Amino acid sequence: MNLTSLVTDNITEILVKIIEFTHTRQKIIIRNIINMNNPGFVPKKVAVKEFSDLLNNAINEHVQNRRLLLRDTESIKFGRSGSFEIKPIVDKQSKLLLEKNRNEYLEVQINRLLENSLNQRVATELLKQKQEPVSTDY
Repeated sequence: MNLTSLVTDNITEILVKIIEFTHTRQKIIIRNIINMNNPGFVPKKVAVKEFSDLLNNAINEHVQNRRLLLRDTESIKFGRSGSFEIKPIVDKQSKLLLEKNRNEYLEVQINRLLENSLNQRVATELLKQKQEPVSTDY
């Protein structure tokens, strides 16, 4: 689904970015779970804090100057017409955990998946509400 076609304003664009980011993160976490028993597997993650900081800066710019300024970071690159690319990075903490305690590793991945799913649902619901026509019937 091409979510960028839904963008009508800066806030909508931020919600779309959150949905796309959480979708990518979900795929990576699922891959971490599916491949945990493969010899030599190295878990990956997306830079959640980096993305959060990037959005906070963009929102501050929007509040101050009424424009959305999304700046590239080391692992997040913005392209033309609203697209962006997320580069997964090695999850060193999960790698160590996978080597030491598989059950705890799995628990961490499941908790990340649940948290990510909640973030995705909130952003999706906010986007749905934003896209619905405002009723003038009282």
